[in-house]
Amino acid sequence: MSERIHALHALRAFEVASRYGSFTRAAQELALTQGAVSHHIKTLEALFGCDLFERRGPKLRLTEHGRLLAQELKVGFKIIENACALLRQDRYGIRLKAPSTLTVRWLLRALDGFKKADNSCSVQLSSVWMDIDAVDFYSEPYDCAILLGNGRFPAEVESLKLFDEWLIPVCHPTYLADPAPPLSVLEDCEFLHPSPDRRDWRRWLARLDALDISIDQGQVFDTLDQGISAAQQGLGISVVDLVLASADLAAGNLVTPFPQAVATGDGYYMTWLKASPKAHHMHKLRDYLVAQVPALAHKDISYLYG
Repeated sequence: MSERIHALHALRAFEVASRYGSFTRAAQELALTQGAVSHHIKTLEALFGCDLFERRGPKLRLTEHGRLLAQELKVGFKIIENACALLRQDRYGIRLKAPSTLTVRWLLRALDGFKKADNSCSVQLSSVWMDIDAVDFYSEPYDCAILLGNGRFPAEVESLKLFDEWLIPVCHPTYLADPAPPLSVLEDCEFLHPSPDRRDWRRWLARLDALDISIDQGQVFDTLDQGISAAQQGLGISVVDLVLASADLAAGNLVTPFPQAVATGDGYYMTWLKASPKAHHMHKLRDYLVAQVPALAHKDISYLYG
């Protein structure tokens, strides 16, 4: 029995080291010394009769055998974690990860309604900035996540699209003198870019065959929410997600001077592991959130697919 426990410790050390590609970081997470982690790896390599890592100076890289082992252990340790979670006090709660702009512009209101409608399931929300929307359910402390993407997820992940991403320019009602200006007016506008790579303006202009309009100038932000806020202050014209700006458009805080909404092909998806012990609660949250998505029935807006 003691040999089996020792092997389990060694496998855990290997799994953590495979995620980080570092014995040092694995040792920090496991509260061990780097030497202890290295000893665990050597024990496994002796047991299996093969190398698990390629050692190139300070860098570690998984061998093919190591990659296969790490892939299976990642799933196995998650199953163990889920089994233990059933006995914890938070077994009825959901830990949710979501992008910051989605949280501020829509999700907080929706979750408040969910709390009032069903108090049998609590939601612990972590709102984070994500350059690329992603989650690793095997290493991050979340039961589910809402991600912006194309809907292609690993086989073990369940997903449901909440709504599509539609891009459209917005500005303060007084920013442009002409309520229906020609597209060429953009050449004299202050562009507000909700992401450093300026991809949203580029995608919108490309769909309207207007890539000859330069987007090199203007203010650059980290989040869509910052771009919306700057537009509300009359500081320029931003391109936004139509759903996430719907409340401000309805209130008259923003207007759409160019009424073409462009589909990017991406959408906001709620995701979780199919084998999650909290899947029943995830289904309840999913169904509620879908019902809270604002309708895209904005007057005089045309919807263009890419």
